[in-house]
Amino acid sequence: MIHRIEPVCQTPLWQQSLANAFSDVDAFFGFLRLDRELLPAARAAARLFGLKVPREFAELMVKGDPDDPLLRQVLPLGAESLPAAGFVEDPVGDLEKAIVPGVLHKYRGRLLLIANGSCAVNCRYCFRRHFPYQEAAVLRQRWQQAIDHISQAQEIDEIILSGGDPLTLSDAKLAALVARLEAIPHLRRLRVHTRLPVVIPSRLTTELSGWLAGGRLRPVLVLHINHARELSPELSRGLRRLGQAGVSLLNQSVLLKGVNDNAATLTELSLALFESGVLPYYLHLLDRVAGAAHFEVEAAEARRLQQALQANLPGYLVPRMVREVAGAASKQPVF
Repeated sequence: MIHRIEPVCQTPLWQQSLANAFSDVDAFFGFLRLDRELLPAARAAARLFGLKVPREFAELMVKGDPDDPLLRQVLPLGAESLPAAGFVEDPVGDLEKAIVPGVLHKYRGRLLLIANGSCAVNCRYCFRRHFPYQEAAVLRQRWQQAIDHISQAQEIDEIILSGGDPLTLSDAKLAALVARLEAIPHLRRLRVHTRLPVVIPSRLTTELSGWLAGGRLRPVLVLHINHARELSPELSRGLRRLGQAGVSLLNQSVLLKGVNDNAATLTELSLALFESGVLPYYLHLLDRVAGAAHFEVEAAEARRLQQALQANLPGYLVPRMVREVAGAASKQPVF
């Protein structure tokens, strides 16, 4: 099936929001009325890994509070430059699994295609904060190499669009890519991993629903939401519309110190997700990427939190607590 997206003259609202995201540390501090004593360390950390925060997401943060759980995920800190044993640049072994540029084959039956190297927000704990996206981004201009490989890999029945964030591409470009994937007969499912609608809810356009739900491949949208306050009313409405269109909605979170490392917060998140039509899927232990050691939660505390969630929630709302181990055949249960 060929998806047709009619060209429009006006720049979509979500693209305007993306272009206007905070990238200047001083401006970001001013908007949130943060203590300027934190500025020198924040500027230094942003030189190592740039600041990017859409204004819609910043509006959800409590001004003047450096410990706000939404802010903590994106605020550059001096702790990022401190060495930490066991924290490396490629903690999950992505680079070893790159079979052609931009295509990772880590697990049986499915391939991950890095559709775009850009993100809408730079999360400070990102396990791909050191990934060489410049090389993978070449694939955007010549997807044919990836399509050829997928066409020949008869054992593959699911394609995962990842990044960066695939939804930073326009709906027209994504529709064209999905149409080419649909022409491969052994593919059955299309999974899209994204955080963009969480920080810019207007990304959930009718065009997106069209190419995602209107084709042959069974669609799954996997969101990345760590805290219930990220589920703004606009985001919840958009997600419910996608669910009604036939898109399966899942969420994966990361367990982060100072963000969601308590039972009440995680319980509230699962309940809020379900109210928005999203099923909790994974709760990841932190990938030990260089620069993110200050987010790590002790294993004993993670176990206590898992037990609390099992006691507080029905089983279908308890996300599986997992860690990704380089070279393993799947995500690994923590306990």
